[in-house]
Amino acid sequence: MFSFVLQRLLQSVVVVLVLSIVLFVGVWLIGNPADILISSEASEADRLAAITALGLDKPLWQQYLTFLGNAAQGDWGYSFVYKEPVVSILLQRLPASLELGIVAFFIAIAVSVPAGLYSGLRPGSPLGRGLMAFSLIGVSIPTFWQGMLLIVAFGIALPILPVGDRGQVATHLGITTSLWTLDGWSHIVMPAFSLALLKMSLLMRVTRAATMEIVRLDFVKFAYAKGVRSRKVVVGHILRNALVPLVTVTGIELGNLLAYGVITETVFSWPGLGKLLINSIKVLDRPLIVAQLTYTALLFIGINFIVDILHMAIDPRIKSVMGRRTA
Repeated sequence: MFSFVLQRLLQSVVVVLVLSIVLFVGVWLIGNPADILISSEASEADRLAAITALGLDKPLWQQYLTFLGNAAQGDWGYSFVYKEPVVSILLQRLPASLELGIVAFFIAIAVSVPAGLYSGLRPGSPLGRGLMAFSLIGVSIPTFWQGMLLIVAFGIALPILPVGDRGQVATHLGITTSLWTLDGWSHIVMPAFSLALLKMSLLMRVTRAATMEIVRLDFVKFAYAKGVRSRKVVVGHILRNALVPLVTVTGIELGNLLAYGVITETVFSWPGLGKLLINSIKVLDRPLIVAQLTYTALLFIGINFIVDILHMAIDPRIKSVMGRRTA
């Protein structure tokens, strides 16, 4: 187990270094921030002074090494636009994105796992077919269109929920979040449901497919033949084995929810990292773009690492394979 964890950690370090190079070069290829940030009416001397102050006069490899050395010390540089440390800007926006992603994740899990399990156990029932039809709709409708429909329905036609912004924020137990207030919950319901709908539909279909495959296996039929209670068979045999593919997909989708709520945050004017990324790209705020994309890469690497550990806890076959490798 320890050797597996150490191996995964070393792989993660290599992946982070490679991704940082790709991201830095990719952002450099987008364009020169000086063309946007420096006024066209500025003199050549002022232009050169501004380029030097931004560190854009150095070769690309030197800019990257400077960035890497500073990032290793926790310094991600200063935003070209906001003139503030990038870390402080990200920390200001991160709670809003985490709130939205976590609430959307719990909505998706709470609906998709029971619905997928039921439709997998009773695929021919009217409710089972109805759930699959609902999942097909959730997968087919674009996220931005879902958001606009929700705004029109519950923000304009039936103005029962507020549209835009994060709502009232409160601090309890040292945590500042809008989830402590009713006003905050009223603001997050629509964007969280809109963000969760696609993931909900996908997880529902994955759970249904895994359930239908496991139900046909001999050990499930044998358990029913022995007279084991249906609830125990469903929970202890079917659901437990369905968790193996479900955990993998859930981990990926959790990363998507926490990192890629760009469309939802833009539609609902949610003050999170997604909306900040769009604004940063518009003005080519290179330090902010690189920091946000690196955060996203670290998030996915961390989630995949946790998923691997959970696989070992859920599936004993993986433990045995790892045991033979380390023996």
